[in-house]
Amino acid sequence: MSDLHNLSVKALATLLQTKEVSAVEVATRFLARMGGNPHNAFLDIDSEATLAQAQASDAKLANGTAGPLEGVPVAHKDVFVTQDFATTAGSKILSGYRSPFDATVVQRLRTAGMVTLGKLNCDEFAMGSANENSAFGAVQNPWDTARVPGGSSGGSAAAVAAGLAPAATGTDTGGSIRQPASFCGITGIKPTYGRASRYGMIAYASSLDQAGPMARTAEDCALLLSAMCGPDPDRDATSLDVPAEDFTAQLNGSIDGLRIGIPKEFFGEGLHADVRAAVDAALAELTKQGAKLVPISLPRTELSIPVYYIIAPAEASSNLSRFDGVKFGHRAKDYTDLESMYKKSRAEGFGNEVKRRIMTGTYVLSHGYYDAYYLQAQKIRRMIADDFQNAFKECDVIAGPVAPSVAWKLGENANDPVADYLADIFTLPASLAGLPGMSVPAGFGAHGMPVGMQLIGNYFKEAQLLNVAHRLQQATDFHLQKPAGV
Repeated sequence: MSDLHNLSVKALATLLQTKEVSAVEVATRFLARMGGNPHNAFLDIDSEATLAQAQASDAKLANGTAGPLEGVPVAHKDVFVTQDFATTAGSKILSGYRSPFDATVVQRLRTAGMVTLGKLNCDEFAMGSANENSAFGAVQNPWDTARVPGGSSGGSAAAVAAGLAPAATGTDTGGSIRQPASFCGITGIKPTYGRASRYGMIAYASSLDQAGPMARTAEDCALLLSAMCGPDPDRDATSLDVPAEDFTAQLNGSIDGLRIGIPKEFFGEGLHADVRAAVDAALAELTKQGAKLVPISLPRTELSIPVYYIIAPAEASSNLSRFDGVKFGHRAKDYTDLESMYKKSRAEGFGNEVKRRIMTGTYVLSHGYYDAYYLQAQKIRRMIADDFQNAFKECDVIAGPVAPSVAWKLGENANDPVADYLADIFTLPASLAGLPGMSVPAGFGAHGMPVGMQLIGNYFKEAQLLNVAHRLQQATDFHLQKPAGV
């Protein structure tokens, strides 16, 4: 079948279960499309490893022991460690590293039967909003190769949008699933913090990092999320004791009477008119199905940027101290003693943005500044979480834009990192509060580029978000439209 790469996860799973296609046939089709690494989306491809997994899936499909997603391909963001593929987190300091184990998310998706296509490009250690901070080159947006795909999960979003993979994993620390999903016209969801295990996910900011799926549709994301989530108490201390859930069960439920909160802070100065028009049109489609729009306020939205860029770098400065050239990864060739080796290895191995955040984090944690910066940021973080709880007294789901604009051009913000930081203003609040959030295609804006609508739910309300997104996708075709050549 020549159009296998255009099929959804659900459609592929059905074809595989009914044996209309084989896992090897599907994997071979995607590997052929990945040839030459379009859009610089992949960092490691091993066709032998992929085909070996596909052959194992075919055996399970034949003997009746297949998992629910048996034989369906998936690609993993390169911050998830994998046995069969190299892991670099987009950094030179991890050049050549191969993990002796799989991350829990990788393991669970493989248990469900998914076949790994390879590892996806990302901002170095997931630090970025454009996927221009990768040590291995920027990723291109398939809708316009002169533009960014968003970050840090830009390789994941680009691969799905370009038909190089039907689904991908991503991580979201401050919006790194939702923003690239918006920029590339796909669907992505960040679950409640702690619902998906962080074991084997290379840490950036431990109290914020969360894994999630990225695919074309809400239904596909629900299928992957069902396989990914669940307690992991023996390996992840931040894993919540919340049972795994079938997130597809409520997809077709009615949204008649659903109260959708519209934060005034998300629709003020700085939001581009084209993005607002697309989001307003998507909201109008939901009101046709009986949903009601409710004005709400999230008064500390603007404070989320300074709060995030204090807390996240502080945690990064601690997490990245382990990369010193001693046990694994890059080690400087010329050094005189242990201290010299540390300094040179880290100076050579880390990129500028990572260095910037390590230095910022070390500063705010240093004696004399901890109380003034870090402690105050944590207090405001608590207030941001309280703002959401107050809002949820008036609404069931919160909706708004994912980012103030569509994807900008590659290199446009190269000398202005703060411009990238400001692009996260609408995604950061939910991350700081640990709430589930997702991006769903909502049409197109300037230059014909995709626009995503953000949906935010209360804790453990992922099924409700997916229901709203699915109902929107039943009424629109934005998620079905693809870049030229796909």
